[in-house]
Amino acid sequence: MSLILVVDDEPDLEALILQTFRRETRDGRFAFHFARDGVEALERLAVAPDTELVLADINMPRMDGLTMLARLQEMPDPPATVIVSAYGDMANIRTAMNRGAFDFLTKPIDLADLEATMTRTLRHVEQRRAAEARRHLAERAHAALARYFSPNLARQLADDARALDLGGQRREVSAVFTDIAGFTALVETLEAASLAALLNAYFTGMTDIVFAHGGTVAKVMGDAMLLLFGAPDDQPDHAARAVACALALDAFAEAFRAGHTGRGSALGVTRISVHSGPALVGDFGGGRHFDYTAYGETINIAARLEAANKVLGTRLLVSAATAERIGGFLGRPVGDLLLRGCAQPVAAFEPLTADQAASPPAGAAGRLVDLR
Repeated sequence: MSLILVVDDEPDLEALILQTFRRETRDGRFAFHFARDGVEALERLAVAPDTELVLADINMPRMDGLTMLARLQEMPDPPATVIVSAYGDMANIRTAMNRGAFDFLTKPIDLADLEATMTRTLRHVEQRRAAEARRHLAERAHAALARYFSPNLARQLADDARALDLGGQRREVSAVFTDIAGFTALVETLEAASLAALLNAYFTGMTDIVFAHGGTVAKVMGDAMLLLFGAPDDQPDHAARAVACALALDAFAEAFRAGHTGRGSALGVTRISVHSGPALVGDFGGGRHFDYTAYGETINIAARLEAANKVLGTRLLVSAATAERIGGFLGRPVGDLLLRGCAQPVAAFEPLTADQAASPPAGAAGRLVDLR
């Protein structure tokens, strides 16, 4: 139902309007209320802010239509206004249009023209409000998605929900796990404000690196992160992106740790793992909140591989399943790892930068390590 306010001091106009639009009123299409001048109109609008259309004369006592129109434009969401005046009063009609009137009618009012103008104006109001609703929805969606996805991808998802499929699907992905060693003990020694500042700076730096490599922040669990490459958008080079990101994360985390060690924060090393394979990915928030994440053996192996760093004394491990997807992969074989929950050993490598590969560190390649 469209709520319409008619503002005119002619005593017979109310009866004429109600008689002319009796069918629309009876069918619930229109609902009219009336005011005799601009002052009364503003009072009525204050108690009926959902009014969609104001049909107003220009010449009225106490407050004329032009003054009322200026006051309407001060409202956060002013109703559309159609001004009514004599044909010879084109100067005032022009002023009304400049002040924000949507359309105008001339007296004597042609009832067919009145109905067509009202219909056209209400259609405009509906389209404008629908566009505003889409814009607000996109802004809220972008704010939520920006926590998970790189800015460009978040904008794409927010602007066009059909651009990418966020429903559950199986995809080839590369999963990256990160975790700060000894963080639980550190929590007990820091004030809440200091801990919050430390984590915020750490996660800001880590997330910036993830987004720079086109990754998705699937979960943040305390001081740990689950990152995805290859979902939700297609990334044929997801393994290479994941390893490049992991190396960059390792460099940042080491620099961050060194910078805070001298400030009384004995921050542990960040342990990182990368593993590639099929996973079930999608929004599993249950409809109440957005939670884009991944499940499956690939994710479990990545988590186990991250934990293996603690036993092996390494910071960064990449599975053979990831390494074999990267042409010219640079890395030092660590061994075949028997991980908890895995029936077969998982071959693992320490990825190396080009500089590190020129003089690789010594290690026991090819050994079988039981970490179950």
